Amino acid sequence: MENHAYTPRSPRSSGLYQLVEEYYEVLERSWDERYASKLGYWGSHFTKVLWSYLDCGDLRRGFARIRCKDCGHERLLPFSCKRRHFCPSCHERRVLEFAEFLVSEVTSEVPHRHWVFSVPKLLRPWFLYDKSLLGEMCTIVWKLLSKFILASTDGAGATNTKAASVMSIQTAGEHLDFNPHIHALCADGVFSDNGTFTEAQVFDTKALEDAFANAIFALLQEKGLHETRIEMMQSWHHSGFSVYRGSQIPVGERASLERLGQYLVRCPFALRRMVYDKNSGEVSYSGKTTGTTKRYSPLDFLARLVVHIPAPHFQTIRYYGHYSNKCRGMRKRADSPEDKAICVLPPKKLASISWARLIAKVFLDDPLICPKCKGQMRIVSFIEEDDLIAKILKHLGLWEPPGRPVANSPPTLELLESFGKQMDCSQNWEGDFSQLLPEGYADEAYSQLLPDEFAYEAC
Repeated sequence: MENHAYTPRSPRSSGLYQLVEEYYEVLERSWDERYASKLGYWGSHFTKVLWSYLDCGDLRRGFARIRCKDCGHERLLPFSCKRRHFCPSCHERRVLEFAEFLVSEVTSEVPHRHWVFSVPKLLRPWFLYDKSLLGEMCTIVWKLLSKFILASTDGAGATNTKAASVMSIQTAGEHLDFNPHIHALCADGVFSDNGTFTEAQVFDTKALEDAFANAIFALLQEKGLHETRIEMMQSWHHSGFSVYRGSQIPVGERASLERLGQYLVRCPFALRRMVYDKNSGEVSYSGKTTGTTKRYSPLDFLARLVVHIPAPHFQTIRYYGHYSNKCRGMRKRADSPEDKAICVLPPKKLASISWARLIAKVFLDDPLICPKCKGQMRIVSFIEEDDLIAKILKHLGLWEPPGRPVANSPPTLELLESFGKQMDCSQNWEGDFSQLLPEGYADEAYSQLLPDEFAYEAC
């Protein structure tokens, strides 16, 4: 495949960036009065995520220099915010990394199946106001699924057999309404301790749905849901609970499994379906499946967005059974060399997945291909100090006066190792500005700080 030079994104031109920049402070000030009763309290992490997003891809917050080793052409790479479930660019990188990790490190060469569990609208506010219930719902789904899968295999009565699943907690509905649901990628059968796989037979999904409903009712009854409300919902012809069973993914369908992995952890919203009209002061958002478009005020749209930002350290991806972290670790130790005196570090498969290769995977363009001579480019230095950043950008004609204070302090040297996965290309320039750099910023000054993964190789 022919390599093409990557056309950098312009984050400040997106409707989401403009919306956040103009309204996030107003939203925070008015939250208690306008939205707390409907959407819960304002999380302190909301502010951090929104501020960090405004720094994403902004050259004024620091950047790296990359240079073509053949013709000497240079360009700037601004740092990214690394925020999940909000920044479309940074979350997309997480999506691609997870999908490759899922296929190469987690799943076995067995058939798989996609499951989705969702709850009725009447019960969703419980999960909105108490996000810890999402984790408990995930545990319920795992226990029920493993029980039904085990019962559907010929070895149901055998001991030491495990189902295997990777589950994702999602909260966004068609038009960003709060719709808590669990996506589960399950091996379509069970594993024995010796690694033998027994494929499951088709079982009654309606029975699984009823068991799921009863388990959720029991969970919420412990939290205060009144018994009369439960009896009323149980009398409905359509309970509102839903269990979706996808088609089986056969062995060897790596591409299908990877696409499903990306779908499991997708961003709560799609930037391409959002239109912000500054003249009318409206935000339009079109649904993916229905195709209908709804219009919101800027504050209402932002409010619908931020409630899907998970709290720090909240695990939205969970591994169970044969795919759990413990079981995978035990299998790796069992496969390691018997001579423990010689420590052989396993190859870092995911650590070698560079930011550049992930960008090329999405856009079919290579961000480290020189736009002038099509040669390979490499990182030569990092620019972090505010005075030096302003001096260089003014010299190149790229400086724009900041419209707000800097949200994040400059990155430290300890974080440099991670920057290779956290950057995005921006502007090109002609000419040389080496005379602007202090002595410590010579091209080779940071060479000892660059990890091996910066020695980028094309796919």
